[in-house]
Amino acid sequence: MNRNDLAIKIYDTAHITGEFTLRSGKTSNEYFDKYRFEADPVLLDSISGAMQSLIPEGTEKLAGLEMGGIPLAAAISLKTGLHSIFVRKKAKDYGTRKIAEGTAFAGQKVCIVEDVVTTGGQIIWSAEDLRKEGAIVEHVICVIVREDSAFDYLANVGLKLHPLFTMKEIKEIKGV
Repeated sequence: MNRNDLAIKIYDTAHITGEFTLRSGKTSNEYFDKYRFEADPVLLDSISGAMQSLIPEGTEKLAGLEMGGIPLAAAISLKTGLHSIFVRKKAKDYGTRKIAEGTAFAGQKVCIVEDVVTTGGQIIWSAEDLRKEGAIVEHVICVIVREDSAFDYLANVGLKLHPLFTMKEIKEIKGV
């Protein structure tokens, strides 16, 4: 699937309209229901294939953020052979009580994997948690960036954002 076809397929699969409150607290009349593209095995395969090129050189682990980044990180891991870790929003108070599950990552270069980014708030918190556990976190890859301000917010905490698409780009390709 070429890049334009992928953008159109993502839009057609995940774009819904109505009134939605985004994680950032903002209200929007459109929403990209990322779980729709992550639940489609053919589309997830195409997206993860395209995202391989976004992974910075030297990356040692992929960190899928709860919940949407987890299937993406796993799918990219299958294609690249890079191990994944799965990052919780909050450590559980039972079991391992870890903020991140999977293989060891302290001292390693970890690239965060996310689906749709609006402002990057959860990414910032998760990067901080991973850094506290010894990870070297400098890069984030995602499928869609909704707002350009996310680049600056993330840069302010030492994170470089590498999107597969911007919202504007998808809409231009789709012609809406």
